[in-house]
Amino acid sequence: MGKTQKVATLLGERQKIEKEIEKLQRSCQHSTKSIKNVRERLDSTTMVIRYVCDTCLLSIGYPNIKEIEDFLKQ
Repeated sequence: MGKTQKVATLLGERQKIEKEIEKLQRSCQHSTKSIKNVRERLDSTTMVIRYVCDTCLLSIGYPNIKEIEDFLKQ
């Protein structure tokens, strides 16, 4: 298998995985959440502070200034 074909195969697998993750996140009730550092976007190295669902790891909101300060003190 050549490099081009291998890359195409891997990209196809990634797309399937991303669709499965999206499906799981859509069906999640987001019953518990935590404040975490997460990437701003998948292709970014910039980290941001967000509320993240503990079950499906979806960013679901923005903490307020007090919550961010408390998080940074930890």
